[in-house]
Formats: sequence, C-alpha cells, structure tokens
Amino acid sequence: MTDSSVLCLPALMQPQPKTPSQDLHPLVSTLAATMRAAWQKLPELEPLSTVKDLRAIHGELDGETLFIGNELYQCRGFRKIHLEIAKLGNGLQILHCVWFPDPRFDLPIFGADIVAGPAGISAAIVDLSPTSSQLPDPILENLEAIEIPAFRQVRDLPGWGTIFSSKVCFIRPDGVEEEDLFNQVVSDYLKVLSDCTAQAIPESRTAVSTIDRYEGQLNYCLQQKRNDKTRRVLEKAFDPEWADRYIELLLFDNPPTP
Repeated sequence: MTDSSVLCLPALMQPQPKTPSQDLHPLVSTLAATMRAAWQKLPELEPLSTVKDLRAIHGELDGETLFIGNELYQCRGFRKIHLEIAKLGNGLQILHCVWFPDPRFDLPIFGADIVAGPAGISAAIVDLSPTSSQLPDPILENLEAIEIPAFRQVRDLPGWGTIFSSKVCFIRPDGVEEEDLFNQVVSDYLKVLSDCTAQAIPESRTAVSTIDRYEGQLNYCLQQKRNDKTRRVLEKAFDPEWADRYIELLLFDNPPTP
C-alpha cells in the first residue's frame, strides 16, 4: 500500500519441503489472526480460487530463503478478500491485506500492511478507503467514534496516497505497546466494516452509483500499481513478465466491468 511496502517478493519457484509457519514477528501473527477472525463473520464466505502457482511461492532471493503465502476468499459484498504473508530469511516480513468490495455495494476498500525487520516494525498502515467521492455515511460516523491513539511516529503518505481516506492510520509503532494499539485500531476498523457489510443492500449493476464505485475501485488499483519500488523488487526477484502477472492477477486485479 505504501512506498515502504515491498509487498510481494517472488523468486524462482523452487519447491521446498516445508512451509514456514513460525518465527513470524508477533504483530504479523496477531494481525493475521485478527483478520481471519473478522472475515469468518462475513455473510456467505467461501474460498476464492486463483492460479495454483500464485497461492504459495517458495524460492530464494539474494541468498535467503523466501516464502509467500496467499489466502483468498469472497463473500456477499466483497469480490475478493486477500491476505498475503511474505517472509525472507530471518529478516524481512510483510503482511498485506485488502478487501475489495463488489461495486454493487456501498462499501469501502479495507487495506492494511505492515513491514517488519530485525529492528522491528518500520511501517504499519490501515484504512477504509472510499470508492466514490467520500466514505459512506454509516462508515464515516462509526470511524469518527473510534479514538485513535496518539502514536509517536506518524508517517507521511506517498504521493499517490490520495486514494486513502482522512481516517487512514500510517505509523511506525514505537514498541510492543503501540503494536498492540495498532492491532486494536485494525480490529475496530474491521468491526465497523463487518457491521456495515451485514446491513448492506446491493444495487443494480447498471446503477449510476455502482458505475461510480467501479470507477473508484479501478482508480484505487491503478494508483497502487504506481508503487514502482514494489515492481522493481518483483522484477529483480523473478522477471518483468512474472511481476506484471502477479500484480495484475493477484495483488491489484481490476474489478470486473459491471
């Protein structure tokens, strides 16, 4: 989501006998559990199929073992729910999660990323991003009621960060206490979104509002693809064609035309 996020670091897909499932940074593990718990409450949840070689990737980058795992779902109100966890050796770890709404529903895009390294969490961001001119009134009202902690290190958004809402939280957590507080903010945002999803009513595919939300989501995906740092790392780890395929098919695929 941000210029600090090298969100997916693919490498030559050399099958490995084991999938790393431990030694993750505590905030990566905690946030993943928070997100899984949230989507289990969504209506009509079901797995979303994807190209098999994009679901789990093993390889090597700069002499270190790399693993990327992707979890994908869909439900009533969301065309795609995507959680990605990447781990490079004993250093870099990345959690990336986006919930893309079905444009027929007046719902925002949930997005959260964290970047962890040996020195701790360097970036943590969460937002409910609008797909039209502003967030739906019920979403905005509930977000207004959430008290955001006074984090000590608030980060600046990248130049293309106009896709985020005024309620975006982008920080560098200062210690375990702030990491826990950030997880609580993510949990609060997810509850707001889940509650509104349960009450959301779909509109016609041809409705002006549906088309407007489709175009807003398309712009969100296009702006995310402007993260040149992510693309450069992808190309270095694999090749330009594979990088484009991963970004276009999995990370920020354009919403289907209504």
